[in-house]
Amino acid sequence: MNEQSGSQFFHGACPHDCPDTCAMVYEAKDGALVGVVGNKEHPFTRGGLCVKLKDFHAHHYNPDRLLYPLRRSGPKGSGQFERISWDEAVATIGARWRDIIGEFGSQAIMPYSYLGNMGLVQGINSGDPFFNRLGSTVNEKTFCASGSSTAWLLTVGPTGGVDPESFVHAKYIVIWAANSISTNLHHWPFVLEARKRGAKIVVIDSCRSRTAKAADWHIAPKPGSDGALALGFINAIIEQGLVDEDYVDRHTYGFAELKERAADFTPDYVEELTGVKAEDIKRFAMEFATIQPSVIRVGVALERSAGGAQAIRAVCALPALVGSWRHVGGGLLQMPLWEFPIDWVKASRPDWIRPGTRVVNNLKLGAALTGGMPLDPPIKSLFVYCTNPVSQAPETNRIVEGLKREDLFTVVSEHFLTDTAKYADIVLPATMAGEHDDMMWSWGHFYLTYNQKAIEPRGECKPSSQMWRLLAREMGFDDPVFSQTDEELCAAYINWDAPQLGGADFAHLKEQGFLRINVGGPDERAPHAHGNFPTPSGKVEFLLHDAKNFVAPPFRMMYEAEQSGEPVDPLPGYAAPRETPQTNPARAELFPLNIISPKSHGFLNSCYANEPHKIKGQGEQFVIINPGDAQNRDIRDGDPVRVFNDRGDFQGVARVSEDSPQGVIVATLGYWRSLNRSDGSVNCISSDAWSGLGRAPTFSDNLVEVRRAN
Repeated sequence: MNEQSGSQFFHGACPHDCPDTCAMVYEAKDGALVGVVGNKEHPFTRGGLCVKLKDFHAHHYNPDRLLYPLRRSGPKGSGQFERISWDEAVATIGARWRDIIGEFGSQAIMPYSYLGNMGLVQGINSGDPFFNRLGSTVNEKTFCASGSSTAWLLTVGPTGGVDPESFVHAKYIVIWAANSISTNLHHWPFVLEARKRGAKIVVIDSCRSRTAKAADWHIAPKPGSDGALALGFINAIIEQGLVDEDYVDRHTYGFAELKERAADFTPDYVEELTGVKAEDIKRFAMEFATIQPSVIRVGVALERSAGGAQAIRAVCALPALVGSWRHVGGGLLQMPLWEFPIDWVKASRPDWIRPGTRVVNNLKLGAALTGGMPLDPPIKSLFVYCTNPVSQAPETNRIVEGLKREDLFTVVSEHFLTDTAKYADIVLPATMAGEHDDMMWSWGHFYLTYNQKAIEPRGECKPSSQMWRLLAREMGFDDPVFSQTDEELCAAYINWDAPQLGGADFAHLKEQGFLRINVGGPDERAPHAHGNFPTPSGKVEFLLHDAKNFVAPPFRMMYEAEQSGEPVDPLPGYAAPRETPQTNPARAELFPLNIISPKSHGFLNSCYANEPHKIKGQGEQFVIINPGDAQNRDIRDGDPVRVFNDRGDFQGVARVSEDSPQGVIVATLGYWRSLNRSDGSVNCISSDAWSGLGRAPTFSDNLVEVRRAN
C-alpha cells in the first residue's frame, strides 16, 4: 500500500475465529507496528473493528509475549522454563519424535489445533501437510460448526446460502442461537438497515443476550429444546395452511414424511417441552410464512446439545416450506465457506495419510491422554498450535491430568504462556498477524482477504509456516510444499481458475487486499429461487435414505476414511438434551441448574483474556443467575460464587438478573483458569459427550449447582 509521513501501510486481515474476518490496514513506522484500523473500502466490515481488535497493534507489544523458544525447567504446570535456541528446540523435538516412532510408531504423535488463527498458511490446517507426511494420528477438529455443517450439507448441500449483505432486503429476520452484537458485529448494521426499511427482528436464544435485548421479539426456549421448537413451527405452518405448495412440490423432497413427523409436535405439546407459549409458536409461524422475504441466521450455539444438529435439520426445512428462498434476502445463512474456491486437498495433503490411520477428536483430548479410550499405541507426544484446550475444551480437569504425564512429550506453539503452554516441554514463539503473510477465507461473508507482513517478527518469533519447514527439514522431508514461501502458499491454496473468481488473480488480490467471490451481488443473489440445491436430488432433502453420520473433511485434515458412520435419522427430529431436570432427574437432584456458556463480549475465545484492559472491560468471570435461583441459595448480586458438578468447578461473581431464566445460569467462556479466582474455568464442568451429528460439542447440555464461595 502507499507510504506517507514516514509511515508505510499494509493490507491486514483479522486472523480470529469470527465470521466477520475484518479487513484491516496496518501502519508501520521505523520498523514498528504503530496502528491498526479497519479498511473503510471493505463493503462488509466497512472500516470498523470490534472491541477485541481495536488496539491490535498494541497486542503485538504485550510485555508478557513469548519471544524465544523455551524448555521446561520445573514440574509440568509450574510455568518454569529456560530459554533455548530454535536449533536446540527443533533438534530436541526431532530426537524425541524419532525415539517415539521407533518404539511406538508415528501414530503415537498427535497434532491438536483449532481456529486461534483462521489463515490458510498460518492457521488451523497449516500443520496438516507436515503431520500427514509424518504419519501422525489424524486430528478431528469439531469445537464448533461441525454439527451444523453436517446437518446443512445433508439438507441443502454445500451452498453458501443467503448473502449476509442481502439481509437489508429481508422483511422478517430471525437470529437463532447467535449473539450478533458480540460475535458477528459487522452483520448487525445490515440487520438494522433492514429494520429501518420495515423489517422485524426476532432473536431465539435461551438467555437474554445483548442481541436479544435489541430485537423486536425475543423467544426463549429451554436449553437444548430448539429441535422441538423448530418442529412446532413446522407443525404450525402446515396446520395453518401456510405452506408454499408450489415451492415444496418443485424443490423439496420428503414433505409427506416430514408432515407426519411434525404432526406430533403440536403447539401445546411443544410449549411443554420448550417453555415457549403455544400462541407464540403459531404467531411466529404465521409471520415467518407471510412476511417475505423471511430469513434465518443460524448460530453455531444451536448445535451445542444432544439434539442440536438434528434441530438444525429442522430449521433448514423452514425457509423451504414457506418459499423464502424465492427472494433476494430470503432463506437461510449458516456459513458462506462452502462456496469459496479453496483447494483444501492441496492445503492438507490427505494423500499422505496412510490407510487405517486412526482419528482422535479434539473434544476427547482428556480421555485420549488419560486412558479413557482404547488407543494402541497411546498418545506419547502432543503438538498444540492455534488453540488453548485447557481453556476451550470440555472436561479440562481431565486434560490437565493428562498433560501432567511425565511420559507425554508436549510441544506448544503460542504467543503467551497460556494455561496449556504451562504444561509444555517445549514452547515455540509464534508470530502475530502483523508479522507474517496469510490468506483468509471467511465463515461469515463472501470475501477473500489478504494479510501482508507489515513488520519483522519480534524477538525470535516465527510464522507457523516456517516452523513446519524447520520441522520438515529435521525429519528429512524434502517435498516441495516444505520449501514454498508464504506468498507462494497463499497463491497455491486458491483455485484461481474457478468461476467464483471471475478471472481475478493473486496479484489483483494483493493489490486490493480483499476480493469478493463471484456468487452474485447482494442486491441480486437469490441462489435457490428456482431450487438448484447442491444435493443429490437438487432439492432440499427433508428425507434422507441410508445416510451415515460424518464430519466434513476440512474439520479432519481432509481424511475421508475412518468416519463414525452411525445411521442418521431419515427425518429431522427432536432429541432431548441429556442433562436437564426433566431428562435426568437423578442427576438434577445433585446439580439442578442448566448452564449456558456463550462467548464473551470482550474476548475472542481465550485470546485477549490475559490483557488487563480487556479483562477490565469484560469484567472478571461472572455468573448470571435468576433472582429466584439466587434467593433460594442466599446469593446476592456481587457475591463470589462457586459453580460445580462432578467434573469440576470454577468461581465467579454473581450477577443476579432476569437475563437468565429460572433454572439456568450463564457464564461466558474464554477466561484463563490461572487468572480466575480459583484454578478453574467454565469448561471444567463441561461434558465431552458429542451431539448427534458431526461429533459436535455439548457445551450447553450440562447440569451444575451454584453456592456462595467463602
